[in-house]
Amino acid sequence: MTVATVEKPLKKRASTPRKASSPSLDAMLTEAAVGPRQRWVPGVAGLRAAVSLAGKPRRVAGRGGGLGAELARIAAGRSEVAPAKGDRRFKDPAWQGNPVFRRLGQSYLAVGGTLHNLLDDAELEWDQERRLRFTLDNLVDALAPSNFPLTNPTVLKALVDTGGANLLAGGKQFARDMAKPPRIPTMVDRTSFDVGDNLAMTPGAVVMRTPVFELIQYWPQTKSVLEQPLLVVPPMINKFYVTDLAPDRSLIEHLVKAGQQVFAISWRNPDERAAEWDLNTYARAVIEALDATQKITRAEKAHVLGLCAGGIVLSTVAAHLAARGKQDRLAGLTLAVCVLDNERAGTTSAFVDRRAAAMAVADSARRGYLDGRSLAGVFAWLRPSDLIWNYWVNNYLLGKAPPAFDILYWNSDTTNMPAGLHRDFIGMSLDNTLIKPRRLTVLGTPLDLSKISLDTYLVAGVADHITPWQNCYRSTQLLGSSPRFILSTSGHIAAMVNPPGNEKASYRTNASNPVDAEDWLRQATQHQGTWWNDWVAWLAERSGAQKKPRRTLGSAGFQPLDDAPGTYVLNA
Repeated sequence: MTVATVEKPLKKRASTPRKASSPSLDAMLTEAAVGPRQRWVPGVAGLRAAVSLAGKPRRVAGRGGGLGAELARIAAGRSEVAPAKGDRRFKDPAWQGNPVFRRLGQSYLAVGGTLHNLLDDAELEWDQERRLRFTLDNLVDALAPSNFPLTNPTVLKALVDTGGANLLAGGKQFARDMAKPPRIPTMVDRTSFDVGDNLAMTPGAVVMRTPVFELIQYWPQTKSVLEQPLLVVPPMINKFYVTDLAPDRSLIEHLVKAGQQVFAISWRNPDERAAEWDLNTYARAVIEALDATQKITRAEKAHVLGLCAGGIVLSTVAAHLAARGKQDRLAGLTLAVCVLDNERAGTTSAFVDRRAAAMAVADSARRGYLDGRSLAGVFAWLRPSDLIWNYWVNNYLLGKAPPAFDILYWNSDTTNMPAGLHRDFIGMSLDNTLIKPRRLTVLGTPLDLSKISLDTYLVAGVADHITPWQNCYRSTQLLGSSPRFILSTSGHIAAMVNPPGNEKASYRTNASNPVDAEDWLRQATQHQGTWWNDWVAWLAERSGAQKKPRRTLGSAGFQPLDDAPGTYVLNA
């Protein structure tokens, strides 16, 4: 969640944006099933804040006096309050050049800053503070003057230029968006993309199909290939082609051009008939895909890459193999933007209790699945300023079409989650059983992450609001090896879609993994460019010898069935 950038009354410049809050897995899945209403009601936390502030009358009076003095300076045109650098809400020159709009924006920032300072002064317990912070953040974001037509200079100009046609067009778009879940502004022009036409274009073939997944093998694009192949395990709550976006923006394309043999799982989009698919179902599917990958390539080992929720399932598979003495089947484990430890994972975890979780499980059990559109709405409200109000202004007030952006298209191409997996994920996250030795059993095996001793590569995004890098970093302390931890620029998706050529791209590394994530950051070295190249080199060191690629895809028992990207990815 991105909070409004606000000015503390006693300072002259907008403060650094507050650290983004993040969701725990159980919280996201609970809210997606039962709705977000409970998050908007402060309840006992609000009462405790009021009682706490009532016991600090001097502090409250000081805040009020400071705000009054700042508002007086604003009225006199002597205030130096300003939005934080990069705050897109105030990018129109009128917010600085027009005295009326400048005072309006400064007043908004000053009031918001005072409210946040008062919440700091209440000194609540962590969960109570998170609950109130969420309500306050969203209230401040919603009341930004840029969200209203008569207090947004850009919208006023559009009213004059179009004769009001912008609001007419925006009203039609609003009606369309509110007519169906998740009832949030459309973020992307979906007419500009077609999977298999200008997305997911790396040549390959489906070499295995089960009721749960398709396995795609990609054509080699080099004269020789590395001996050990790579299997990609994508998240189950979006489609696999985040790793195969447009040409020159595709991680899979980058890998095959570097001589890696690449396979990818494409999950089937479940409906009510898949209600019983659970964590065991998906873990078993990963092992089936791993078996096929090794048989096709005749390799004794294979690398595995797990993304987000796919990384959680992959971690259970790696722990299962380790417990069964079969860890040597894996040449290396890579987890990208993946959180294994859900303790205090962020704002929404402060709202989840066992009653709400039970309601969520019961709701998805009745339907047979968790609707992917509902989960998309949860993700959007974690960053309302960027993912809600930004498009509110663009789509509804300015009457413009949303942009055509491949990442946003993929993000909107949601899939459902079967009720069984929904139940298991909530239970695993609510009790944080994955990180507790032998508390979670998968495929009949009690798991212990510390038994995973193979070489591991971890990737996180510095601006990730879904799986914050500090939470991803905790995995360095859970595994039985010393992982190579990479902190990339950008957020959850852009950290993964990080092709060469972006001059602003960089990543950080550290030869050691201290317990505290902030200690790691202070000691880290920054490198220009994409982590993709660093990872390709890491894989190559652990992928055996070079050999000639085979002239055909698949093998006996795994004949090509369809061209990539297959059929499951096309199912709505």
